[in-house]
Amino acid sequence: MSADPAAQAFRRHDHSGCASDVLAMAEERARTDGLRLTPVRRRVLEILLEGHRAMGAYDVLDRLAEDGFGNQPPVVYRALEFLVAHGLAHRIRRLNAFAACMHPGGDHAPVFLICDGCGAVAEMAGGPVRAALQAEADARGFTIERVSMEATGTCPACAGGAA
Repeated sequence: MSADPAAQAFRRHDHSGCASDVLAMAEERARTDGLRLTPVRRRVLEILLEGHRAMGAYDVLDRLAEDGFGNQPPVVYRALEFLVAHGLAHRIRRLNAFAACMHPGGDHAPVFLICDGCGAVAEMAGGPVRAALQAEADARGFTIERVSMEATGTCPACAGGAA
């Protein structure tokens, strides 16, 4: 994988390579943490890894149904809930959608860059942003319970640059 996966999301690249790398990391995390990556959970993760995009639950459900996993909403919601709970996927609140975690296996505070033009989503490390936010909250005596950092804008391809 590229040294900067967030930048890679907005460039043309062999996506099968980064998707297979992330899937291997997710499988290793599941093994290490004793998680059960059932066929449905694994397929949902594979679907999310097909592109640097967030997908709505019903879009994922349609793909599951095509693959013979049924078309009942609880099936996809349980799988997505599991993946998010164990750091293998993220919920992108602004889009009411889900994206595969590009860094499974460790706690991190990602920032999502969302292109308004093409819908590409890049996950980047948000540690410094989170630290600055925490410092400001601490200075005011505020206890942060949850942070969702999402920035919208235009990717290089949509802005007319080379992708």
